[in-house]
Amino acid sequence: MKKLLLLFALTFTLISNAQDGGFNIGANFGLPVGDASETHNFALSVEANYLFDVADNVQIGPSASFINYFGKEENNVGFGSIQFLPVAGAARFNLSEDFTLGADLGYAIGINRGNDGGFYYRPLVAYNISETIALQASYNGVTSDGATASNVGLGVVFKL
Repeated sequence: MKKLLLLFALTFTLISNAQDGGFNIGANFGLPVGDASETHNFALSVEANYLFDVADNVQIGPSASFINYFGKEENNVGFGSIQFLPVAGAARFNLSEDFTLGADLGYAIGINRGNDGGFYYRPLVAYNISETIALQASYNGVTSDGATASNVGLGVVFKL
């Protein structure tokens, strides 16, 4: 909890020094990898962030999302969904008018029963197809107690 408060304090400090920003929403489809691929078929997520311009070609800000891993059924045994609510700090670096590199770091709150959540990380690359729409490829990971729920995903982001 102390780490989460520190993240919010750092984000608030950086936001207070920034002048311009923009709201973004998006949706992603992911294929589980690693531990999650054994018990889950695919993942869907939605995200929202508000990114502030802090330097030329650099934006940072708070981010929140929802991730659902859909469970497999094998030998008449069903694996339930795993759900997370990541709260993170987001950073984006515009390599050019077309390409952006980014990362989200924070804590993913576990929503379903028995899910304690864990450290959340998400590196990504985005391609701007217009001024308001970008396609992105990302790797989502939530790590806790030596286990990782992760996926490789593709999605779309709308800049409002």
